[in-house]
Order: sequence, then structure tokens, then C-alpha cells
Amino acid sequence: MLRNYSPIIVVSGDPKSIFLEIFFKSFRISKRPLILIVDRKVLNQQMKLFGYKFQLNEIFDHNIGKKKLNNKFINFINVPIKNKYNTKKYLESCFNISLKILKKNKEFSLINGPINKEKFLKNRYLGITEYLGSKNNKSKEVVMLIYNKKLSVSPITTHIPLKDVYKNISKMKIINHVKKIDQFFLKHLKKKPNIAITGLNPHCESNFKKSEEKDVIIPSIKYLKLRKFNVSGPFPADTIFLKNNFKNFDVIIGMYHDQVLAPIKSIFGFNAINITLGLPFLRISPDHGPNVKMYGKNISNPDSLKEAIKFLESK
Repeated sequence: MLRNYSPIIVVSGDPKSIFLEIFFKSFRISKRPLILIVDRKVLNQQMKLFGYKFQLNEIFDHNIGKKKLNNKFINFINVPIKNKYNTKKYLESCFNISLKILKKNKEFSLINGPINKEKFLKNRYLGITEYLGSKNNKSKEVVMLIYNKKLSVSPITTHIPLKDVYKNISKMKIINHVKKIDQFFLKHLKKKPNIAITGLNPHCESNFKKSEEKDVIIPSIKYLKLRKFNVSGPFPADTIFLKNNFKNFDVIIGMYHDQVLAPIKSIFGFNAINITLGLPFLRISPDHGPNVKMYGKNISNPDSLKEAIKFLESK
């Protein structure tokens, strides 16, 4: 089965989020069949809430490939919420089913809706990137890439406190990070990326004896350049995102989450997607959270989910 005709598994995410709203606005654009993993009652409730009357096509994980899939209907696997006050078990069940399917069907891909990390991951994982890495025995290999065809960004550290960032930066981490991004671009986008790497400290300078730029970042860049990776830096994070600077690069790697995610969201808004590199399958999520304040208002922007679907269709 060719990948561009194989199904995309869609975990609907947190039941009280904007995801089903943006799914209703997006799913018919897909040429690949989508299989939504969701509680049937929640699905029906939200269709009624937003005034949709889509036909439903219930399938089961054991007969995927046997039952006809059609995006004129909503193809779905029912995962009942057994306790409305415990979404953690519900989300765990949804992901377990999706991973079981993906293990059996290597050509399938995964999109997941936004997750309330406080409820689902607290004291276990930093984020869904790390959760899926652990579930697939790839904990040390996963990389977060926020992708836009004009410019992508990737943080070396993800959801950790700023006070701990410097402790979690190493030469090996930066080198492996660049290698994963380079491999992804070559395999899926057929190009060798030009990569900029930021410093950690303001202006890439430190007034203290220890300098992450001198001790870690610059040696990593030198190592990578010697091995023919297209890397440059370190660049101050306050100027690399100026248009005349970032236009020369495909990817900007930063040392921490908000150092690169805040600028790209300011530049592209919802026109970006979150891709996890290093998994046995392609996993994408829209680049936004559950946004509970917008729940039920029918005014949420579906562009990021549409971009996720379009990206997977092109693979």
C-alpha cells in the first residue's frame, strides 16, 4: 500500500478542547482516509453543538483494511470515557490503540489533537514528544520540529524550567539534534537543510566564568561543519529572527522552548505544525493547545490541522 493512500490515525485528544471543532472544519480536505479515535458520545455531542450532521462510519482496530474508508463520512474507532473526571485513562487508551495500529501498519501516520499536559503527563513526561518517544523505546532519539515550509524551528530542550536549561545542553545533544533534522529533510523534503543555531545567553555572551557558547555550542558547530552539515552560529536569538537574517535558513535550532517557538508563532501564526522526529512513523500535531476558553464557540482557526493533513498527503 502506498503511503499517500494509507490511513492517517487521528487521536482526538482532550475531550474538552477545540480539536473536534477544527476537525469538523478540516477532515474533508484529506485525500488519505482519516480514522478518528474518540468517544462516540463526545463526537455526537460536539456535532450537535456545532450544528453538523456528518454520517459516521464506525470501525474496529482489528478490521482496518477490511472495511471501506471514506472521508465523506467520519471514520472512527469508539473509545468510551468510563469516568468523565479521569481523562488521563481515556487519553492513555486512545494512544495505546493508535500505537497498536501503527505498530502493525508501518505506512500509517499519526495526528494527535492537543492534550492538557497537566492532567495527562504530570510527573511522568515533559510533553507528548517525550511520551511517544518512551512508548516507542526512542526516548533519547526524539526531536521536536515546528515546521513551516519557509522556516522551521527546533528547541534543544522542551518543557523544562528556564533555570534547568543550561544543565540539559550538551555537545552530544546538539550534534544528534542536527543529525535528526538533516535526515528528516533529506528523506521527506529531498533537500539538505541550512541550519542556524542560537546561543543560550543574551548576545551569545556570558559575564561569568562559564560560557555555554564557548564550552558547548561553538565546539558542536565546529564538529558538525567538519562533517559537512550546513550549520552556522551561534547567533543571538534577538536578531536571528529578523527577516533578512532568517531568510537564509531552513531551520533555526534554539536552546530552549520559547526562544524559538515564540518568534515562529509571531511570524506564521497557525501556519505551522509540530512534527516529532525519531519515531518509527510520522507524527504531527497542530501547533496549539486545547484552548479551553474557546471551547464550544465555533470560532477556532483550523489552519494548523489543515497544514498537518496537507503535509502528510505529500509524503
